[in-house]
Amino acid sequence: MNALETSTRDKISALREAIARTIKGKQETIGLAIVTLLAEGHLLIEDVPGVGKTTLGHALARSLDCKFHRIQFTSDLLPSDVLGVSVYNPKLNEFEFKEGPIFANIILADEINRTTPKTQSALLEAMNESQVTIENATYPLPRPFMVVATQNPVEHHGTYPLPESQLDRFLMRIEVGYPDAAAEKEILKRFTNGHSQYTVPSVLTPDEVLFLQDESRKVHIDEAIVDYMIHIVNRTREHQEIELGISPRGTAALFRATQALAIVEGRSFVIPDDIKRLLYPVFEHRLVMVRSGARSAACARAVLEEIVDQTTVPA
Repeated sequence: MNALETSTRDKISALREAIARTIKGKQETIGLAIVTLLAEGHLLIEDVPGVGKTTLGHALARSLDCKFHRIQFTSDLLPSDVLGVSVYNPKLNEFEFKEGPIFANIILADEINRTTPKTQSALLEAMNESQVTIENATYPLPRPFMVVATQNPVEHHGTYPLPESQLDRFLMRIEVGYPDAAAEKEILKRFTNGHSQYTVPSVLTPDEVLFLQDESRKVHIDEAIVDYMIHIVNRTREHQEIELGISPRGTAALFRATQALAIVEGRSFVIPDDIKRLLYPVFEHRLVMVRSGARSAACARAVLEEIVDQTTVPA
């Protein structure tokens, strides 16, 4: 392994350790968050209240020496509260654009599904094109740019389900889950010692994040694995239980996510197991099932498992 590869592994390891200081016993969840960052994607964290969704978003943001803003989404939040607004300057006799909190490297969109669809849609252009358009003027967002959004399950009171177009812009949707006994004991010790949260050190600069993102793009994916990926995608578009299958954006998301996972695992190539490991967090939230309601998510996972079982894995 050359010096460049060693440096890359050291940076990723430092990032994982920094986040793990706050998020105990959730190595797989932390790993998926890092994969999303390196794949230049956006992360949706969905789970019941109190399991650490916001804490994970904070930990990821604080571990990067980047500009960070947290936006608390509420029912009265307006698009201008997120994007910014033009204000008249009497001294210059012209309007000036005042940037909103979206102008940062890492955005923590807390409880994103508690705001109205109009305000949710304010993020669409930013998440897809890394820019915002206000009054016919386009403003680029800083690089790297990542939205980490949290939401409560849609069946909870006071929530507005995210539309398919917005869900499709999140590279992954993950869950934190309840901690095991040992991790929960560690959490309780923080309160006993008078420190409910640990300080998360900043371990990566914006330039180092961009470097790792560029390195992940160099990861090799064999053509047979690409065909395997596309075969799975096509089957989601034909399955009788699926009303809306995976879009080309979803295919590209899985492609980039497997590259990022490979580099996180210390490899310069993708293997079929990478696809199996990432299929559910990348695809589940993108599927629109014939059966709607609370059973839709369980149905989506069951159908994906069926498709994977029936698809021949490349040698």
